[in-house]
Amino acid sequence: MIDLRRLHVLRAVAHYGTVTAAARALHFTPSAASQQIRQLARDLDVVLLEPQGRGVRLTPAAESLLAHADAIQARWEQAELDLRADHDAPAGVLRVTGFPVAISVLLAPMAARMGARHPRLSVRIAEAGVPQSFDLLFEGATDLAVVESTPHNPPLSDARFDQRPLLDDPFDLVVPAGHALAGAERVDLAEAAREPWIAPVPESPCRPHVMSACGAAGFSPDVVHHALDWNVAAHLVAHGLGVALIPRLAHLTPHLPITRVRCAGDPHRKLLTCTRTGGHTRPAVASALRELRTLAPTAVA
Repeated sequence: MIDLRRLHVLRAVAHYGTVTAAARALHFTPSAASQQIRQLARDLDVVLLEPQGRGVRLTPAAESLLAHADAIQARWEQAELDLRADHDAPAGVLRVTGFPVAISVLLAPMAARMGARHPRLSVRIAEAGVPQSFDLLFEGATDLAVVESTPHNPPLSDARFDQRPLLDDPFDLVVPAGHALAGAERVDLAEAAREPWIAPVPESPCRPHVMSACGAAGFSPDVVHHALDWNVAAHLVAHGLGVALIPRLAHLTPHLPITRVRCAGDPHRKLLTCTRTGGHTRPAVASALRELRTLAPTAVA
């Protein structure tokens, strides 16, 4: 009989990439985590980890076992949902995470609506970036996340997560109010090719979208300033220090002397909802997803 606790340690190693990181997430010592995996290997009479440089990698046997482990985890989650199902109104605690713009425009109004309609439900919101949101879902520490689609996300085929499209968030070119492009109804980004640019910091999930949009327009932007927060970028634009691509969902400080101009080709980022596989059937999660789908079309109008 497989010890499911040991199987969870192996799943954590696969998710976090190292035994040390997995142990930290599970509140184990690295030696205790390693011992759990060694015992699982002995129970199954297979090799699960093999050395790779200074670290380890999963063997083909471990990869095969993980495919079954993910299915077991999904079935176990569904069993818990079935046992605890409240077929009346959603109740209990619903934990949701998202990045700042998603919280401001989508999750906060969703929580307010849910609170008004379901008095027995408590919605708890936590700000989290994309990688952290997937970690929290994997750990069972959150029930629903709104994330950006990035090249570093788990693939849509990942059996651990249920990722579904929510909305496309277009980027607008933001220029100073007196700029030559400020009066345009729609602008080709190539017209801003020689401008100084304000771009997201390199580690931002939006950075690749901005650089790709400029590349598709035939140029590499001359990035002179970097910003983590969209309002910081907007203030830099307002002072005439450059132009920027900013998502339409981002609510900028009012009355700044800036102008948003729509872009030809509609460069955009995709927002997804994400739950653990099977988690979207929980009454509270299903209700929250319906609210988000109602809010999404008007959010980017």
